Amino acid sequence: MSIELKTNYGQIDISNDVIATIAGGAAVDCYGIVGMASKQQLKDGLTEILRRENFTRGVIVRQENDEVHIDMYIIVSYGTKISEVAHNVQSKVRYTLDKTVGLSVESVNIFVQGVRVTNP
Repeated sequence: MSIELKTNYGQIDISNDVIATIAGGAAVDCYGIVGMASKQQLKDGLTEILRRENFTRGVIVRQENDEVHIDMYIIVSYGTKISEVAHNVQSKVRYTLDKTVGLSVESVNIFVQGVRVTNP
């Protein structure tokens, strides 16, 4: 699947993997995020922190009735306020996708998959 944007010059197709990579990169830059988690974690039973090249495994991009919805699976740092971190991720992902791709996102759903103690 891909997102289709129509402009005066023609049509632009953006792959869901591209959107997921941009969203994952924006999320990891937020304070309090240790990394992205696999969306398959419930099946696997393991919490793994995904590397930069695997952000798409922790992000689901859905398109329903010309609306884009993003589900993100994250791991937060111990000692941070989870609700504040999640709100910051939602805001940054929305802003980044709007500015880089020109894509308006209807919802950014955050699923916290774990809490990790980070070394200072």
